[in-house]
Amino acid sequence: MITLKDLNQNVLRAQYAVRGPIVERAQKLEAEGRKIIYCNIGNPQALKQKPLTYLRQLLALVEYPALMDDPRTMAHFPADVVQRARDILKRHPHGTGAYTQSCGIPFVRKAVADSIAARDGIPANWERVILTDGASGGVKLAVVSLLKGPSDGIMIPTPQYPLYSAEIALRGGTRIDYDLDEENEWQLSESALTDSITRARREGTNPVAIVVINPGNPTGAVLSYDNIRMVVGFAKRHGLTVLADEVYQENVYSAGRRFFSFAKVMHDLGEKDVTLISYHSVSKGFLGECGHRGGYMEFRNIPDDVMAEMAKLQSIALCSNVPGQLATYVMVAPPQPGDASYASYVAERDGVIAQLKTKAELLDKGINAIEGMSLAMPQGAMYGFVRFELPPESDVDVAAMTAEQRRDREAQRNSDYCLALLEETGICVVPGSGFGQRPGTFHFRTTFLPPMDEIAALVANLKTFHESYTGRQPSARAPLTAGAA
Repeated sequence: MITLKDLNQNVLRAQYAVRGPIVERAQKLEAEGRKIIYCNIGNPQALKQKPLTYLRQLLALVEYPALMDDPRTMAHFPADVVQRARDILKRHPHGTGAYTQSCGIPFVRKAVADSIAARDGIPANWERVILTDGASGGVKLAVVSLLKGPSDGIMIPTPQYPLYSAEIALRGGTRIDYDLDEENEWQLSESALTDSITRARREGTNPVAIVVINPGNPTGAVLSYDNIRMVVGFAKRHGLTVLADEVYQENVYSAGRRFFSFAKVMHDLGEKDVTLISYHSVSKGFLGECGHRGGYMEFRNIPDDVMAEMAKLQSIALCSNVPGQLATYVMVAPPQPGDASYASYVAERDGVIAQLKTKAELLDKGINAIEGMSLAMPQGAMYGFVRFELPPESDVDVAAMTAEQRRDREAQRNSDYCLALLEETGICVVPGSGFGQRPGTFHFRTTFLPPMDEIAALVANLKTFHESYTGRQPSARAPLTAGAA
């Protein structure tokens, strides 16, 4: 019988906190009849966000074209949706049940390039676009391509989305953490980047790429133009590929912020030497179509022979799923003024973004009113990275611990807090230790995707819980494991 010792050790090294033991415990409690507020993952439609009508109508017709032969059915579909479904099937007659070209349906890739050009006012080459199963598929492709051996490393932010650390571990590479500046709205710091890469090289690691998440996950930060320009310059000086995770680009709420793509900034700088791989996804933004697993990656400053290798890698999986490709098509080429569905599409889109903005503000105001808690107002994305204080443990001498022992102990306290929060209130969040945090600090990531009444209840229950929890005598608790959960 296979045992853990028979597995690839890189599988055991990989961790993914967003769906860890606390979530497993939440699911068990829910099965027992408990009301659970799931704030652990950016899964909008699981948290009652309605899908956009236009996309679902279009997919329904393309998935089952026979609907268009029934006049009674057609009375329920706007004329522009029917026409677009016919156009898709004319250009892609195999429909959704056959493989596409490995890199995706050509007219969808062209639409992606057109949308990038329109967004940024810059040229975009559709042959440098690969359609992927969500942004995650593209991230995996890039990581496996760039890591040649265990001494190669990729710089990732602290805190980070754990897809990156998990994928680096799976591929046998080295993660190189760099700290985001919590006191400066989670922007990147050039001194922190320099310290990180210097330390990595001193320890024998060869840095090959840097990951930047903008808008941020889990921080909700939106990077300034100057901050992005600094990162591009840093990457150039150190010969790094930039992996730009831009899946939340439509989710910007702060009046003083706007989204700037790395492609735009690099074009403005006339930068031709830094390779850029950027990502977008239908899972986020206002679509929230996580289950359709659609997305794309765009390459800049990459030679033809390397691009051919990327296409080869994608071909090993044959192609990304076809409904996801079509969802991506709608994301980048939505209804236009004059189309029958335009007004309703815009109303639904703007309604989603407005609600997210209101909920972000509600979370910000509520959290910062709790003594011992603080939150940098989420400028974008769909998360808050909440900082909270815990009293020192009377029976633990932190100063006598090694750095690793202290990290593990603080991670345990962080998890204990989030597990107790779940057990006592039904609120499911992710410990900050799962994303990375500075020593001596405690955080948790929460989404603000649940309905408005649940966000209000979340804030109220957090206040009561935190006051009670921190008022108890600190003590060592049993380790949290998947089996115990």
